[in-house]
Amino acid sequence: MAIKLLVDSTSDISKEEAEKLNISMIPLIITFGQEDFYDGVDILPNQFFEKLIESTILPKTSQINPFRFEEEFEKLTKNGDELIVITISSKLSGTYESAIRAKEKFKDNVFVIDSLNACIGERLLCQLALILINENKKSAKEIVDELNIMKTKIRVLALLDTLEYLRKGGRISSLVAFAGEMLSIKPVVAIIEGKVKLVGKARGSKNGKNLLNKLVNESGGIDFSLPYGTVYSGLDNSLLKKYVKDSSSLYQEHTNDIPSYQIGSTIGTHVGPGAIGVAFFEK
Repeated sequence: MAIKLLVDSTSDISKEEAEKLNISMIPLIITFGQEDFYDGVDILPNQFFEKLIESTILPKTSQINPFRFEEEFEKLTKNGDELIVITISSKLSGTYESAIRAKEKFKDNVFVIDSLNACIGERLLCQLALILINENKKSAKEIVDELNIMKTKIRVLALLDTLEYLRKGGRISSLVAFAGEMLSIKPVVAIIEGKVKLVGKARGSKNGKNLLNKLVNESGGIDFSLPYGTVYSGLDNSLLKKYVKDSSSLYQEHTNDIPSYQIGSTIGTHVGPGAIGVAFFEK
């Protein structure tokens, strides 16, 4: 009897990457006007950001409904295998609740974890889950118990390039957004207790990067024995490359390998292009 892993597309793990890692991915639906796309399947990050930049309205994201989860659960447990399911934070989407409702028909061989995260934070929890499964030392329940502890140690910090998409999404007022753009204010956000929260503001990109690093250090620093990485939004990763180069003091004594990933549709809708970030398990 095997232990399998199912993740949703807000982890920004693509269909191809999931197949390579031998995990299953279930996509959310992204709607642009009258067009629906399966996130990470019908629309990839570059295509999404091209549409986002050209569009005058924000796309909408639809949570995964219980029926779609039931179909996946049935398929993945039909041979008696156990299934660990990791979803986007319940504070950001109803997807977790849908998975819980679907689980009712599958008794004790399906375990659902609220990641309290999204994007790269959810990805890191999935990577840790895969490590624990492949070690083949613990039961599914033991792995789930450990993941529920470890998810509280994940830190995601990001520097946004623009306030425009927060304004479009109604998270800040037009006046605040206009004033911020005029003063070149760069907000730093974090995922805290499952929600995206503003944790700092800086004048200009250089000060923003310094603030980002300050917050990394204040959180306790990066545990390099566990999954970690950097992230960018938009069509160009040059801002992230420069940030990694300028922030070598965070990494140079620990590793030469700094994984980088592209933000997908779910979080990309709200942060827009030009964001950079770092995610890790705190020490």
